[in-house]
Amino acid sequence: MPDIANKFIAVAITQDEARVWTTGLEKGTPPEKIKAPHDNTRHHHVRMAQHNGGHDVDPEETRYFAALCGAIAPASEILLIGHGNGKANAMVRFVQYLERKHPDVAHKVVDAIDSNLQALTEDQILAQARNWFDNHHRTGL
Repeated sequence: MPDIANKFIAVAITQDEARVWTTGLEKGTPPEKIKAPHDNTRHHHVRMAQHNGGHDVDPEETRYFAALCGAIAPASEILLIGHGNGKANAMVRFVQYLERKHPDVAHKVVDAIDSNLQALTEDQILAQARNWFDNHHRTGL
């Protein structure tokens, strides 16, 4: 990943991958991709009793979030873009992970935008990030 120290970055996050724009928000800028690990041999069904007992933690998600956190930690400002509702929203789960495990990185999150990422192209996601930047950014980076 390019040097992102002291830079504004945009991160579109789903449960399967995160696309990280580190080199600018111009149309056509390709993102860096961080894929979530998948263990297809693991049984993912969790019964309510297991859920209530705390047996539903997904170690693959924790590794995914740790890898993503490590990749974006040097940035000075992080704009998150996600989709879904409640527990289906990977962006919300990632923010919770940051707040619990990496509050120094959580502090760098300037905003979190809900969007329909499945229906948007990368250029449309970048347009949303540019729009947010133009309307909310104050430091002049």
